[in-house]
Amino acid sequence: MDIRRLIPLSLIVATFAITVNAQTLPGRWTEAKANQWYAQQGWPVGANFQPSTAINQLEMFQAATFDTATISKELGWAKDLGMNVMRVYLHHLLWTSDKEGFKKRLNTYLDISSRHGIKTLLVFFDDCWNDTAWVGGQPEPKTGIHNSGWVRDPGTMLFSHPDTIKTLEAYVKDVLTAFKNDKRILMWDLYNEPGNNAQFAKSLPLVKKVFQWGREVNPSQPLTIGVWNNAPGFKELNAFQLENSDIITYHNYHYIEDHQHTIDTLRKHNRPLVCTEYMARTNGSLFQLMLPILKKEKVGAINWGFVSGKTNTIYAWRTPMPDGGEPQLWFHDIYRKDGTPFSENEVEFIKQITKP
Repeated sequence: MDIRRLIPLSLIVATFAITVNAQTLPGRWTEAKANQWYAQQGWPVGANFQPSTAINQLEMFQAATFDTATISKELGWAKDLGMNVMRVYLHHLLWTSDKEGFKKRLNTYLDISSRHGIKTLLVFFDDCWNDTAWVGGQPEPKTGIHNSGWVRDPGTMLFSHPDTIKTLEAYVKDVLTAFKNDKRILMWDLYNEPGNNAQFAKSLPLVKKVFQWGREVNPSQPLTIGVWNNAPGFKELNAFQLENSDIITYHNYHYIEDHQHTIDTLRKHNRPLVCTEYMARTNGSLFQLMLPILKKEKVGAINWGFVSGKTNTIYAWRTPMPDGGEPQLWFHDIYRKDGTPFSENEVEFIKQITKP
């Protein structure tokens, strides 16, 4: 989701086991339970979903901008592609500002998604992009800039206001408890890319806390936090995430050989694998290359981006287009707002490979 992926993900797991001893919290699913659960799911395939009319998590779920018509229309396009899961981000400010209203809107989203035969992977926290978030009107997109309005949760305010941890615990436990047995939810992704934006191990205490809170609620759905970066500052994070996730999840935006090596290495954990972020065309991470591997290996496949909109993710991380024109080769996303695809051939390929 962010630009700091300069070294292939496959190297993340090469040495962590012999250099870091991670604590496994009580309550983690056994390998047998995880594999039995995964065998009942079919092949999870879908996208990270943000409706084209919302610039970030807050605009997606706030009452004034909760756009059910667009959500339903765009999830209908996903169903037509054969997709069966969407990864969706939450934000604790949605809960602190309107607890019951937020949960009601989340339930409405799950109703819409379920009607299209799509389950949801919900994300609680995130260390990517802008550090300041607020309730109310959100900024307009910056022309030609990738994800200009996306916000972290909780961001560095956790360090300046340490009492925030009590609010975060109440938020996570309340939402988990409300939906702990909801069959519309595939998994809980507790924290996206912890340590991003040079936070490194500063994010580890919250990673440990959110796993602890999850185990205390003990939902029927699995818990996970995906690995994504192999820099030295991520050793402890990677080890703890891999040691405590029920299902192993990861991000990989690299070429076919690196992605295959990542799969081969993570297989050593004897747990199901789901790639929760991939597909960046200018990186060579393409549907036509990656989906056959992921299907053959029975690895869940959730690409970044679906409909081009306010997030501006047709533009690459480090390649802004000041004129706001459409790049010849989109970075992420599949459809325009009017439902026409970036590539007809790509869409037909996805439809064919997602057939049972």
